[in-house]
Amino acid sequence: NRTGAVKNYDKFNFLLMIAKAKEELEQEIVEKDEQKAKYLDEKAPPIQTSGLSSAELRTLCEELHARIDVVDEERYDIEAKVLHNTREIKDLNIKVLDLRGKFKRPNLRRVRVSADAILCSLLGSKHKVSLDLRANLKSVKKEDTEKEKTVEVSDWRKNVEAMSGMEGRKKMFDAAKGQNQ
Repeated sequence: NRTGAVKNYDKFNFLLMIAKAKEELEQEIVEKDEQKAKYLDEKAPPIQTSGLSSAELRTLCEELHARIDVVDEERYDIEAKVLHNTREIKDLNIKVLDLRGKFKRPNLRRVRVSADAILCSLLGSKHKVSLDLRANLKSVKKEDTEKEKTVEVSDWRKNVEAMSGMEGRKKMFDAAKGQNQ
């Protein structure tokens, strides 16, 4: 069964992807631990307190306190920057959502309104003239259209040879021009 083979192939690929992701995650954890150890070795070398007098221990403690104060100031500055950036990101996300128009729009209903009602709503009580849009339409006489149809209906086989070529088209053009005048 072909679909069964495809499903087995997909399962195999899925299992391979999971195994590969697990290996990469473990490798990433090892790399982070190595980076952390390297950083701590650079920033905080091991301290040897054995064999130091009390005055030397006191100066060492004062140096450590000074370093702690500097690190706390840096941490506070970084936290303030992170907080500021987080607020800015939230504001920009809100602006993006506003511009994208994610808000739910209500379904609009089709309402039939006459031209008089539209003018009345736009102009208010000033509107007193009623518009009859159908009065301005062009009237067409039925008799004229019936005559034209009867004249146009003819046997098309009679004039096939006469109307072929440029001369036939010229005759048709002249005939149409004569009817319009």
